[in-house]
Amino acid sequence: MSKALLRQFAESKKGATIVEFAIVCPVMLMLVMGLGEITFQEYLQSVLSGAVQKAARDSTIDGNGSSEANTVIDNKVKSTISLIIKSPVWDDATRTNYSHFADIGPEYFFDSNGNNTYDKGECFIDTNGNSAWDADPGASGQGSANAVVVYQMGFSYPRLFPVAGLLGWSGSAHITASTILKNQPYKFSNTADNTKICK
Repeated sequence: MSKALLRQFAESKKGATIVEFAIVCPVMLMLVMGLGEITFQEYLQSVLSGAVQKAARDSTIDGNGSSEANTVIDNKVKSTISLIIKSPVWDDATRTNYSHFADIGPEYFFDSNGNNTYDKGECFIDTNGNSAWDADPGASGQGSANAVVVYQMGFSYPRLFPVAGLLGWSGSAHITASTILKNQPYKFSNTADNTKICK
């Protein structure tokens, strides 16, 4: 092969675009699919949050506190999501009720030894009236009139694109939404008094 022909090959730019495209295309496809995956997940999160908010409002109305009524309300949330994706794997819906908004979270205790942990013998504020310190003083279920309810639902679904594995993500995504609402005052309800207990 002559030097002139070699020089002609070296200076030729034919096919350079194909090589550049072959290098850039996989990266661009991964970026587009990753962005699509994140955008779709945010869309599902928004739809689930809206459906959970609506379901929680329906649950607070008189007559909707029974387990049968709650199941019907939960199924409405599931049907909303099922319009978007097929066969999501649902977590069990949870409802935890409290006497007051301030009762959500561990019961307050007087940390006498400064270790930030409740130890037997330290005084605490008994918010649920069971005479024992609780990390979560809530009771399961919708509760009665005026109860404050934390309602949560979540599900898993297979990701849209196979690129998830290349990005180090799992093959499925999990979404959860929760809300806090107070039951309507449809009847008189006794609530537990906060009592300081030392034992």
